[in-house]
Amino acid sequence: MFVKTDVDVIVVGAGPVGLVLAAELALAGVSVEVLERRDSPDLAMRAQSINVPTAEALDRRGLLPALERIQRETLGASGFRFTGHFAGMSLDPGLVDWADPELAAHTAVEGARMIPQPRLEALLAAHAERLGVRVRRGVEVTALEDTAEGVVVGTNTGPLRARWLVGCDGGHSTVRRLAGIPFPGTDPEITGYQAVVDIADPEKLADGWSWSPHGVYRYGPQPGRVATVEFDGGPADRSAPVTLDDVQSSLRRVSGTDVTLTALHAAPTRWTDNTRQAAAYRSGRVLLAGDAAHVHPPFGGQGLNLGVGDAVNLGWKLGAVLAGAPEALLDTYDAERRPVGAWVLDWTRAQIGILRGDPKSGALRGVLADLLATRDGTTYAVKQIAGVTQRLPLPGSHPWTGRYVPDVPLRDGTRLADHAHGGGFLLLDRTPGAVFAGLVKGRARVVRDDGTGVLGALIRPDGVVAWATDMPDADGLEDALSRWSA
Repeated sequence: MFVKTDVDVIVVGAGPVGLVLAAELALAGVSVEVLERRDSPDLAMRAQSINVPTAEALDRRGLLPALERIQRETLGASGFRFTGHFAGMSLDPGLVDWADPELAAHTAVEGARMIPQPRLEALLAAHAERLGVRVRRGVEVTALEDTAEGVVVGTNTGPLRARWLVGCDGGHSTVRRLAGIPFPGTDPEITGYQAVVDIADPEKLADGWSWSPHGVYRYGPQPGRVATVEFDGGPADRSAPVTLDDVQSSLRRVSGTDVTLTALHAAPTRWTDNTRQAAAYRSGRVLLAGDAAHVHPPFGGQGLNLGVGDAVNLGWKLGAVLAGAPEALLDTYDAERRPVGAWVLDWTRAQIGILRGDPKSGALRGVLADLLATRDGTTYAVKQIAGVTQRLPLPGSHPWTGRYVPDVPLRDGTRLADHAHGGGFLLLDRTPGAVFAGLVKGRARVVRDDGTGVLGALIRPDGVVAWATDMPDADGLEDALSRWSA
């Protein structure tokens, strides 16, 4: 059946993942429309930080100054250095080897990582709007028909047509369900709450994370912020509104106190450790990204970061296919992002095992606490949480290949990221006579530099280094250009 399209791509979901994806598609010259069932942005308490690849992805689009401003407004002039925690065990920044090459190579975004999700969504919505993206709120997807030439999307406001459809509509994804994509994984065993509250008797609570036979709770670091975890088999109705009594009752059970809460602020959340990964990230002309493709416990904001990684990986590839590249390019989306997603699922599953209140888990927590009290142990955990160790299995033996490009200051006072605001491929060429630049033939933007360091690097739009060399020859460059940007 021939489908006359309204736009090239419909993105379902206006959270951070959907907004980043829509913006990346717009930069690639794609017409895109975002559908969001909510009438207004979601202000619920969720992730409070972003990792290095997420911050760097936004830096490459010119958003670093705005992120730094948000962090300053969030933290003030505290000089805070973000490390995170593992299963409630805080990671001491004083133990981290900040000179570790994988950490030291990614320092430009250090002041732009403590970003509350509602502020991030507002920033991304403005970014997408500047690029001409239309977000239609109050539009709920009810049906879809995938043909060989396009997708017909049924909504509560009438049918829409696009060449491609991407579900960024969360763990209960309607797009995934309508596409018939299985979502295997493990069922929840916990109920978690997160809220900002007024407390009549805060002295009854310990600062930081505390364990008991009934669960775990956290008080702080922001005034009135509390979180609880109970191993109760999961909530009967996760979508039910969170009340003051819900949070107080849970906090009393896990803390063993009669602490009294007098008010709820912001938008509290209820969550579980439901952990699943879609059997496929693509079915015909339907693709999934973010929580629609994977769900897991929210420790460390890993879900937001994992989803943004999906979006920047998929955006330029789908844009290239719409511009005439072979559809096989989209196969690399699943191949590259699925292993990263599987790792995050296991990283969060491990924390659930350590959080349990039974004696065996407590003993394991003690052993791990000893390891995390060492320089090597803390540095390892911080690197994993920061996301700086991620590497894709791309051809080539250079240490940069397959990794997110590190900070690259240039002799003219700019950084390599400053040349990536418009999307597309970048070729860093430091060879005398511009040896590498002559091979590009319009397939990448050339950045010439006479500084020291890596002589040449081809950087994909998602920040992944596709080719790099320390030698003044172009061995492998044409293969990388042909593979990714033909």
